[in-house]
Amino acid sequence: MQNVVDCKEHMPKADTIRLRNKHIGKSCQLFYKTDPLKIVRGQGQYMYDEEGSRYLDCINNVAHVGHCHPKVVEAGSRQIATLSTNNRFLHDELVKCAQTLTDKMPGNLSVCYFVNSGSEANDLALRLARQHTKRHEVITLDHAYHGHVSAVMEISPYKFNQPGGDPKPEFVHVAPCPDVYRGKHRDCDYPEGTDMGQLYADEVARLVEGSRTGVAAFIAESLQSCGGQIIPPKDYFKKVYKIIRDAGGVTIADEVQVGFGRIGTHYWAFEPHDVIPDIVTVAKPMGNGHPVGAVVTTPEIAESFASTGVCYFNTYGGNPVSCAIANAVMNVIEEENLQENALTVGKYLLEQCRSLRYEYDIVGDVRGTGLFVGIELVSNRKERTPATKMAKAVVDRMKNTHKILVSSDGPNDNVIKLKPPMVFNAENADEFLYGFRECLTYLENLEKAQQTGSVEARSVVTIPVPATGGLCSLANSTISEKREKLIKSV
Repeated sequence: MQNVVDCKEHMPKADTIRLRNKHIGKSCQLFYKTDPLKIVRGQGQYMYDEEGSRYLDCINNVAHVGHCHPKVVEAGSRQIATLSTNNRFLHDELVKCAQTLTDKMPGNLSVCYFVNSGSEANDLALRLARQHTKRHEVITLDHAYHGHVSAVMEISPYKFNQPGGDPKPEFVHVAPCPDVYRGKHRDCDYPEGTDMGQLYADEVARLVEGSRTGVAAFIAESLQSCGGQIIPPKDYFKKVYKIIRDAGGVTIADEVQVGFGRIGTHYWAFEPHDVIPDIVTVAKPMGNGHPVGAVVTTPEIAESFASTGVCYFNTYGGNPVSCAIANAVMNVIEEENLQENALTVGKYLLEQCRSLRYEYDIVGDVRGTGLFVGIELVSNRKERTPATKMAKAVVDRMKNTHKILVSSDGPNDNVIKLKPPMVFNAENADEFLYGFRECLTYLENLEKAQQTGSVEARSVVTIPVPATGGLCSLANSTISEKREKLIKSV
């Protein structure tokens, strides 16, 4: 285990902030802007600040197998002490990494290109698609984010729709995000049993029909993260992939945030949709914090890319250290049954979060799979009015009062996002649930106090944290009343 003595801060926090303000671009933003955290150490699912305070990390999907996992640290340390060079020399770690990745892919996804990040992976995926189809137009989803380099910023509405963002290029077509709770087609606006997947797939079909030169690719996260932890409706991807392929385009699955077993049921998040993409991009969790990513595609698309005669060269992509770390990460996922852990703990967490709808009117929707969960807060459940300020207040109070790190996102910034390290366990879930419930109760009381003109909110009744098992509920009578009220409103 890492020595805590070695993790002390090198300068006071005030000096760190001063130097950051002086030398780091203002557009490089921090979590918790008004009171930023200075993190000096990480271990498993926990992070520690300069004062030694421990925080439960519920947002760091980069530290996939846990912060500073000893086997990952050892693999990287051993390799960097042996050799670190570019990938134009033969080395075993690269081919082993490619073999492991492709063995976990379905169908004919068998050729790898190694890169340094998800942005690079998606940039390269576009190049592959355009070379193979001899086309340029791309269909992306609203609220999507695919990276920060120029080519993928152009297909990321999450960025170009912001004030001051560059305008959408003409060759980019934006399909509605398949969000049945808040999207263009809401489940509450249609009769029960309506094929919501077809409604959203028809939107893609219209874009394909309107294309002037033909669509090169359709790109989407298998589960949209920045868009608000979106779970697409049944058969959406299956229908869309057929539309794109019938039109001569290729399909790209962005697994940068949701791959490597996070969803619990499968290793890749596209698998439950019963589709096989033409190109898959991976990154973040692959290196457990080390910059490494990859593009996996078919031999046919790889051959089209090679036919140009232009060599693809990436100085650091696929270097021995990165590949050794990625190999260690994939080994740990298997050895420690982390996909199974995500399934078991995620199921419990999701069930408990859904039960909050019976207790708090502010909880509008709860969705997710495995350790990928979104809790959408609303100020009016019938109208589904986003409670953006309340979500921000929850994020801040979770950090300041409960030492739990969560974030908010979505087009209205009202969705509490949970994507913790895969070592997140049932006790951690209980700790989150306890803190989250206290925050909702506190904010409910505060709102009532403001409405009645009271000086301050009444005290929040402390809910005891259980030693094991599930979290204790509030009074059964209160929950029953909420439950009946909810059932009547649905």
